[in-house]
Amino acid sequence: MLKGIDPLLTPELLKVLAEMGHDDAIVLADCNFTATRLAGGKPVLRLPGVGLVRAVQAVESVLPLAADVNHPVAYMQVSETEAPYRSALQREVMAVLAPALRAGQDAEAVERFAFYDRVRDAFAIVVTGEPQPFGNFILRKGTIGENLRP
Repeated sequence: MLKGIDPLLTPELLKVLAEMGHDDAIVLADCNFTATRLAGGKPVLRLPGVGLVRAVQAVESVLPLAADVNHPVAYMQVSETEAPYRSALQREVMAVLAPALRAGQDAEAVERFAFYDRVRDAFAIVVTGEPQPFGNFILRKGTIGENLRP
């Protein structure tokens, strides 16, 4: 065990998060998600029995979100709805992520099949035990440290 690290973050998940570079993306998905097929050999980690909100809280505690893009967070748009619609679960996740967003940043709703295309480029997929459909998010990693000195 490590002090100050959320106990939900397994050694495998911490390794993946640490190996990600600036602008790499990680997917946090519900239990219905077709992770193995879309991953194409990339890491698929599982957090069975863990809801999406709790998983996002744990990952966000150590993962800086990209500060240099308008949409460091993307979520799967619920079928037959239009942006800015968000399900109750999506609103809960965004409440967790909102403090990490900078001024002018927001999450982007992405149509289901376009979301799958983005997942293929992700670094890894974390499948949670979340039973709510459309509980799928992509987080883009930012950097830590100070800005460049003038």
